[in-house]
Amino acid sequence: MALKQELSQKFLQKLSPQQIQFIKLLQLNTQDFEEKVSQELLDNPALENLEGVDDGIDYRGGDERNNEISKEKTDENKESYDAEDLNVNNDFDEYSHDINVDELLRAGGDDDFGSFRMGEDYNNEEQRDMPMAAQSTFHEYLYEQARAIFEDQELELVYHLIGSIEDDGYLRRELRSIVNDLAFNENIITTEAKLERLLIKIQNFDPPGIAARDLQECLLLQLYKKDYGDNPAIDIAEKLLSEQFDAFTKKHYDKIKKSLKINDEQLKAAMNEILKLNPKPGENGSVHVKTQYIVPDFSVANDDGVLQVRLNGRNAPELRLSASYVETLKAYESSAHKEKQLRDAVQYIKQKVDGAKWFIDSVKQRQNTLMKTMQAIVQRQREFFIEGGDETKLRPMILKDIATQVELDISTISRVANSKYVETDFGIFPLKFFFSEGLTNEEGEEVSNREIKKILGDAIGQEDKIKPLTDEALMDLLKEKGYNIARRTVAKYREQLGIPVARLRKEI
Repeated sequence: MALKQELSQKFLQKLSPQQIQFIKLLQLNTQDFEEKVSQELLDNPALENLEGVDDGIDYRGGDERNNEISKEKTDENKESYDAEDLNVNNDFDEYSHDINVDELLRAGGDDDFGSFRMGEDYNNEEQRDMPMAAQSTFHEYLYEQARAIFEDQELELVYHLIGSIEDDGYLRRELRSIVNDLAFNENIITTEAKLERLLIKIQNFDPPGIAARDLQECLLLQLYKKDYGDNPAIDIAEKLLSEQFDAFTKKHYDKIKKSLKINDEQLKAAMNEILKLNPKPGENGSVHVKTQYIVPDFSVANDDGVLQVRLNGRNAPELRLSASYVETLKAYESSAHKEKQLRDAVQYIKQKVDGAKWFIDSVKQRQNTLMKTMQAIVQRQREFFIEGGDETKLRPMILKDIATQVELDISTISRVANSKYVETDFGIFPLKFFFSEGLTNEEGEEVSNREIKKILGDAIGQEDKIKPLTDEALMDLLKEKGYNIARRTVAKYREQLGIPVARLRKEI
């Protein structure tokens, strides 16, 4: 086969590093964005922040914030530079100041100008010095009880059992699997019968219901620890869980009353005792949990019918290029003697300045995109914000509607709406809350499916729990209000609201 050459032309679409950086910044919420900026300030010494981030939430108008130039800070520091003041690929103006390049070289390291070592071990050192609260975890609490009861030869088996208990307090692994783990991993030979005997003792630990293998066993363990006394309701509750658990979960109350030969009052008293029990005993343990707080990315205020949209000021840090780095580059360009060591240092500086400039541009582009998108959402959902959060005033809106309005790609709008929140006078809402599908009523008006869900939720909340509304009854109710919706659609909306079927909502 003969070799030959040919010429072909292709169209390829590739993202530049700057575009990738912008996309990554766009999908971050306020908290994650602050962490990203802090990390960038540590990694890139050519990037500086004019002022620290305030602990409070500072809302500023997006366009006004993006176009704002602090004249006071410019007057105080004549040697500060914006990202647009420098093009590292062009010739630099003459600069007559003397620059101490040796000091700059020492800051960059002795042998490697490509990696700036400022704050390399900062995070590890901070973690070592930071005092931690002395707090026992859930499993440690169980270990303490085990050490007080079991002998040394049994403790290793008990520790393995406790380690297999999940955070909600259940032991879902089969004892046979634990026996195999001990044999293969720990070289400990035991039997299921021995582990069962140890498990029974662990199930007597505090909190009640711990180390149960299913919900039924968990509830029964808690009942066993109750003092029966003269309370027959506990005795009935124990029989109900042990003999009629399947009927109880399906709320077949008539079958339960017939099997246990009890009346409505006795059943209600037994159920009240069961409702006092904890289905997840492990969650009562002292477990250190990282709490995630919501920081609103936007605020919308109603000023006499004029909606004011503001971007959280923490999304708009005042970043600039380092004046010393800029001056060093200018001095190098004006210098007649360009030594190799100095040339290598300047190459490193150019790389960092480029990165800082791209990051500042990406931050500004992120601010503009966030504001454009939020303003478009508020414009389409104006009635909702004016009427104080009435869900029936929400208009149907999908990502494509906003993308068309602001002339951006749908994927960009999706990144903006992801994990972002807006604060209003009537609550905090995720941006995804405002996107919903549309339906048409009998009058030909397009309404949001959130309006339908609100009607369903209100109807179920006001229903007679002895005879709860079925999906067909809910469908008829919606038809009376002018919404012609199929029963399967009603069932879908009910499931999305987390509401069970009528039979499981029934009470006695």
